Amino acid sequence: MSATYTLDTSTSRANPTPAPMRRLTIPSIRARKVDGVTAEPIVMLTAYTARQAQLLDPHCDMLLIGDSLGQVIYGLPSSVPVTLDMMIAHGAAVVRGSYHSAVIVDMPFGSYEESPAQAFASASRLLKETGAAGVKLEGGAAMAETIAFLGARGIPVCGHVGLTPQAINMLGGYGPRGKSEAEAAKILADARAVADAGCFAMVVEGVLPELADTVTAAVACPTIGIGASATCDGQVLVTEDLLGMFERTPRFVKRYADLAGIIGKAAAEYASEVRTRAFPGEDQLYGKRT
Repeated sequence: MSATYTLDTSTSRANPTPAPMRRLTIPSIRARKVDGVTAEPIVMLTAYTARQAQLLDPHCDMLLIGDSLGQVIYGLPSSVPVTLDMMIAHGAAVVRGSYHSAVIVDMPFGSYEESPAQAFASASRLLKETGAAGVKLEGGAAMAETIAFLGARGIPVCGHVGLTPQAINMLGGYGPRGKSEAEAAKILADARAVADAGCFAMVVEGVLPELADTVTAAVACPTIGIGASATCDGQVLVTEDLLGMFERTPRFVKRYADLAGIIGKAAAEYASEVRTRAFPGEDQLYGKRT
């Protein structure tokens, strides 16, 4: 039986507890798509902490420790500066906080592009030190050999085509991809190449809906859309985006909450009570004054 972790509020320690169900496996995710059809779309969200994983896990099929943590957690300008150590630390936390979802970790920029051997060294470390089920890497046909190399050595790979944020310096921006016939043809060819190489699923990001539909129909593995099409075999979003943690909401995001507003209001009330000495009150003190 797998285990999850609950926080002991008296000690602030995470203690393992028996999980109520088996964790989803990579083969079970891959098997969602049968003869080109996924009857039940795959639900995927990003997670970066144990507590966040605890809250998201019951509702998701996959949790992704995205290298978007560079911007979301660390305030970096892009995902390019993210390190393997960052991914390992957050990946291990998410695995500890979940019991149901298959956990996938992004391979950061520079950790896999040089060669299949470099990719294996990085990916094996990610899996060994986090307990995650698989890795995700960006790139199309150029990464097909690496995907096949990893798969042959027991490392499940989720592909990522279309808008690839790690290549932002080449792309020049985060706009949608596939507007020209040539670019659309390349993205389709990339998707076919990584699927043929053995990826169990692939993220299709920031492409026109018609192209996402074509890619989904062309590959045997499930496609996970983000800013793509509702006909993809699943969807993924950065959790902080859907929770309304930032002022800017990308076009492809639906805000399901306004946590930034709630947090700001709570902090303002706390600050006011501290300054007027209304906090702490008797209910927050150990024992009564004599």
